[in-house]
Amino acid sequence: MDSEKKIRIPEGLWIKCSLCRQIVYRKEVEKAGKVCPKCNYHFPITVEERICQLSDPGSFEEFSQNVESVDPLEFTDSVRYTDRLKAAQKKTGLSDAIRIGECSIVGKPAVLGVFSFGFMGGSMGSVVGEKVVRAAERSLEKRVPLVLVTSSGGARMQEGIFSLMQMARTSAAISRLHQASIPFFSVLTDPTFGGVTASFAMLGDIILAEPRSLIGFAGPRVIEQTIKQQLPEGFQRAEFLLSHGFLDMVVERGRLKETLSQLMCIFSSSGSSCKSLPVGGEGRE
Repeated sequence: MDSEKKIRIPEGLWIKCSLCRQIVYRKEVEKAGKVCPKCNYHFPITVEERICQLSDPGSFEEFSQNVESVDPLEFTDSVRYTDRLKAAQKKTGLSDAIRIGECSIVGKPAVLGVFSFGFMGGSMGSVVGEKVVRAAERSLEKRVPLVLVTSSGGARMQEGIFSLMQMARTSAAISRLHQASIPFFSVLTDPTFGGVTASFAMLGDIILAEPRSLIGFAGPRVIEQTIKQQLPEGFQRAEFLLSHGFLDMVVERGRLKETLSQLMCIFSSSGSSCKSLPVGGEGRE
């Protein structure tokens, strides 16, 4: 009988939230910028989605997109490093774990760099370090703000010391921006760890983060095993870091573009005519 037929629901219409575990309508999540309407959990988004979210339509012009990693150590673990690179490039369509380009943000010119966690965990090797340096140099040349959106597990072990050297290189490049009074806004997303956190990511004139982002150097389990103590609730989450002075603002994804635009205005010569921002942003108690 027709009444006994099962109703078939097309796959992919619903998605399970990783935080509240509720089943939510996918289109509703996408409409909210990949944010759960039940608990405000911020789902991971792609590099392309992040660029579209932050830059004005059609304004992003990528540069240095063809720079690719080599294998200076001829590194092999379970597979060769060169094979890992090819697999990551095929999976993401990127040459490496970051895209950089010039754009405008609410009409204001900027240099924007966005990490891809999908490319080998957003790890920082020679190419990522080189692109961060080039982005800073372009920002210095054009005298426009630099915005870097990070999502990384840290330095790329397959490149050894060549990877660790990028911490000093990127920090030096950001220092040149500071000396020239050109603003650098660092946006930390979930997760940002290791050598990226320990270098340029925490050197921003203003350091922002998305809600509940995990941010740190070593992971919480490693820290607990080292100090033999239980960590406080919410340790290494963006809100915890904000309350302890490591961040300037925790900003929801939907307000990030507007907030960056306001910060760019405040740091410009016309700063006196800008809208004020709430101290600490969302998450400040």
